[in-house]
This record gives sequence, structure tokens and C-alpha cells, in this order.
Amino acid sequence: MNSFRICVVMALLTTVYACSDASKSPQGQMQQPAPSVSFITLEKQKVEISMDLPGRVTPFRQSHVRPQVDGVIIKRFFEEGAQVKQGQQLYQIDDARYKAQLNSALADVKSAVANQKTMQAKAARYKDLVSRNAVSQQDYDDVIAQNEQANAKISVAEAQVDVAQVNVDYTKVYAPIDGRISRSYVTEGALVTSNQAQQLASITQLDPIYIDMQESGSAILELRKEMQQIQELPVTLLINETSNEFYAHQGRLKFSEVTIDQSTGAVTLRAIVPNPDGILLPGLFVKTRVHVGAKEAVLIPHRATMRQADGSLVIYLVDDKNVVVAKKINPIKSIGSDYAVSTDIESGERLIISGYQKVRPGVVVNPQPWKPNK
Repeated sequence: MNSFRICVVMALLTTVYACSDASKSPQGQMQQPAPSVSFITLEKQKVEISMDLPGRVTPFRQSHVRPQVDGVIIKRFFEEGAQVKQGQQLYQIDDARYKAQLNSALADVKSAVANQKTMQAKAARYKDLVSRNAVSQQDYDDVIAQNEQANAKISVAEAQVDVAQVNVDYTKVYAPIDGRISRSYVTEGALVTSNQAQQLASITQLDPIYIDMQESGSAILELRKEMQQIQELPVTLLINETSNEFYAHQGRLKFSEVTIDQSTGAVTLRAIVPNPDGILLPGLFVKTRVHVGAKEAVLIPHRATMRQADGSLVIYLVDDKNVVVAKKINPIKSIGSDYAVSTDIESGERLIISGYQKVRPGVVVNPQPWKPNK
């Protein structure tokens, strides 16, 4: 009886050990279910590529009006802030002294002409006398020299007349360009000088207007490539970021500086924008959008990307065997909540957008189409 019990116990122990070994074998392991992830199918599409840059309004033309002669301002002919035309008289400087100098120069010319006629007559008379040996050759040569000096004095006197006339003309200060004039920095009765630093007024042409922008040297390379193909890229101005309201008139990118500022590492871009209503004023800071063009690209949500230690972006894809595959991406532009990627991604690829935190490359997953929360 005891022998029978011992045999039964031994048989039970053998069964337990066999079950324990089976549980440790690969065939005996419990299979974990594949983790579930949500995916979207990527499709290439036309994506509008643009660059948002800070800009500052710069006048198309600007002239600082300064006097070119000394004198007292006796009259102002414009309304401050008004539109003036090129050639319009702005100020009158007292011209009494310059008219007197002009009259003196004219008198000098008249005197020099009279003296020249006298010397010409004397030279003609001496020529006849020297032929008859009535005067010496030396006397005749002296008269010829005096006649040439009289001619030179006429030239000097005429030049003085020209200078005096220019000074008289400079007493009338004219607008050198069309534009809107500033306030007057001087009043009637003020003494002005030709070498003064203070301008009398400033004239600014507001239509069209320049927008000067700054962009980093690395980002400018793609833009310069586009400018080689399209000479004038469209530019719009964002005047209200809250409502995303743009300026009514579209400008054109006309110029890119050919050197990089060593202190900032940026390149200056210049756009020209119509400003018929004078809304844009010089010195105003604006936000600009340069439209580079449309490109074939896929849009990858920011939420589906992972930033690596080296700064690169990685996404997880699901292949046709439901295996997770990691891929680096190089976005060409961030548009809203998406990255635009034009290379290394093809239409039809499945992007893990939810659940990628709990998987790793090489793992088999259970992919389900992503259903956004409504």
C-alpha cells in the first residue's frame, strides 16, 4: 500500500515538472497581442510654399531740402503735409545781395567789352604804324598783349555773371521730387546757410513704397533659386495677425542683397508695394509673406513627429507587413499644424499618428485608421 502511494506521488511530481518546463519553452510562452496604433494614409498634393518675414517700410524716394546759399527766409509757399510737385517753389530767400552781385558782374562785363574794343582799335592803328616804322615792334607787341588780356577779362567777367545768376536762382528753393512734404523746420525770418546740417523740410514719395526684409543666409538659398526662375515673386503684407487680414495691394520681390551681414548672418530683401492711399508710412514694421510657389508634397502633422537628440525629425510608418519602420524627414516648410515634406515620402504610405509612443521600429502592430475626435 505504501509502495502504491509512493508511485502515485512520483507520477504527480513528474507531471508538475513537465508542465513547468513546458511553460518555459518557446512553444509554451503566452503570446502577447500586437499593440494597436492609429494611422493616416499620406497623399502628395499641391502645397503653396511661402516665407513669413519681418519687414520695415522704406520710402521709395526721399529728399532733404537744404539751402544752397546764405540768407534770410522771407517766404514759404507750401502747406505742411501737402503733396508737392517736382519744380514747385517751396521757399524764397532774400535775394537783394545776390541781385546786386549780378548787376555788378554785368557792369564788369560791359566795362571789359568796352576796354576790349579800345584795345582792338589801338592794335589796328599800331599795326599800320609799325608797317611804316612809326612805332617800334615792341610797342606793337605790347598792344597785342593788352588786347588779349582784355579778351581774358571778358571771359572772367562773364563767368562771374554766371555765378551771380546761379546764386540768384538758388534763392528760390524748389522741390527736387514729387511727394508729400513734412513740416517746415524753419520759419520766415530765419537765417539759413549753405553748409547747415538742418534741412528746411523733407519730401517723401509714398507711392509706391519699399519693404525691406531680413532672412537668414541658409534659408535664402532656396529663395534665390526661385528668383532665378521667376524674376518677381509675389509679396503680401499681413496687417492684422489676429484676424489674418492682408493688405489690399500685392507687392513684388524685386531685389536680394548679394552679401550676408556678418554681424547678423542675414540677407536683406526688398519688395516694392503699391501705396495709393498712403497707408504705409516709412519706418513702420510689418509682417510680410513671400509666395515662393506651389510644390508637390505630403503634409505630416506635428503631433506625429519625434525630435531626436541631433535635432532631426523622425516619424513611424507601418509597412505592408504591419511592421513599424522609422524614417527621418526634412520638411521644406511648416504650414499651420503640419510639416510639408517633398522628398523621401511617397503617396500611400501609412503614418502612425496615435500610439507611436508605445512601439518601436521592428515591432508588429495592429494598425487601425485614425478617427479624429469630433
